[in-house]
Amino acid sequence: MKNDQSVDVIPKAGKLGTELTVEGGYASARQMALNQLAMAKAFMGSLDKLISPILLVGYVNAAPGFQDAPSVLNGASDLLIEIFGTDLRRHARMALYQHELARNAPIAGEIMFAVKT
Repeated sequence: MKNDQSVDVIPKAGKLGTELTVEGGYASARQMALNQLAMAKAFMGSLDKLISPILLVGYVNAAPGFQDAPSVLNGASDLLIEIFGTDLRRHARMALYQHELARNAPIAGEIMFAVKT
C-alpha cells in the first residue's frame, strides 16, 4: 500500500472537551470511518468484498473530565449504518478514552469487516 496522506484526513485537531465539542468529535469520528474505508480500498483495490462492519474501536482524545466518548463514536457508527444499511447486523464497538493521540487527532480507530472470500 502506498503512503497516501489522502486516506488519513484530520478535519480539526484537538482534544474533546477543550478544543472540540461532542459535535466536532462526531464529525471527526465520521471522517475517521471514511479514512478506514479508504485504507481498506487502497489495500484491497475495491470495497466490493466488504460485507459489513463487525467491530469498531474508537480512541477519543479526551481532556480531563470529558465523559461522552460514546456520543463521539456515534459519528463513525452512524456512517457505517448509512453505508451498509440497518438490515445487516449491527457492529460491536468500544469507545476508549486517550489522553494523547498522534498529530493531536481528536479520534483514532479501527474497524474490522466481514469480507467475501
